[in-house]
Amino acid sequence: MDYPGQYKIQLLQAIQRVDLDKVCQIIQIFKAARAHGHRIFVCGNGGADSMAAQFLCELVKSPSFNRSSRFRILALSDQRPRIDAARDDFANERVFVEQLRNFAEPEDVVMGLSPSGDSPNVANAIEYASWIGCRTIGITGQEGGRVAALAQVIIEAPVSHPGAVEDVHMIICHMIGYYFVDFEKPAGQGREKAPCRS
Repeated sequence: MDYPGQYKIQLLQAIQRVDLDKVCQIIQIFKAARAHGHRIFVCGNGGADSMAAQFLCELVKSPSFNRSSRFRILALSDQRPRIDAARDDFANERVFVEQLRNFAEPEDVVMGLSPSGDSPNVANAIEYASWIGCRTIGITGQEGGRVAALAQVIIEAPVSHPGAVEDVHMIICHMIGYYFVDFEKPAGQGREKAPCRS
């Protein structure tokens, strides 16, 4: 079999093994945060950095436009001036923690994406968030790493290839984000999808 075919099989097998109960649990956490006006912070390292920013875009667009309640969501990895300033004064490992120290409060939600699970800046953010009483979510590769050990809710992409891990992470983010687009339609537009129950 050619390489693209091998990659496709590996990826499809991983998608089939994603823990959908955990995905639904995260959706419920996001719903509760929105209902109670809590903030949601997302962060990632490397490729997961841009994924966190895209996830932010999905939740502030359709799921918030013309809605009575909106997501108060911020991508920590998308705050370039703050990150650059923090790197001048602190180690890279604390760039997300320092932002959380300014903004995060108990019952807020912090979600970290890290394929290895051991990105220090993401793991430290999860650790700090847990310490101050935030709800914490980790999305990692199959090894889990520090993030899996620290987060309250963890989804591990069940595959070893780094590209496939990132593919699975994007699908998980789409499952979460598009729940609020496809199921929770504005008043008068109906509901086309089955709800995600905890």
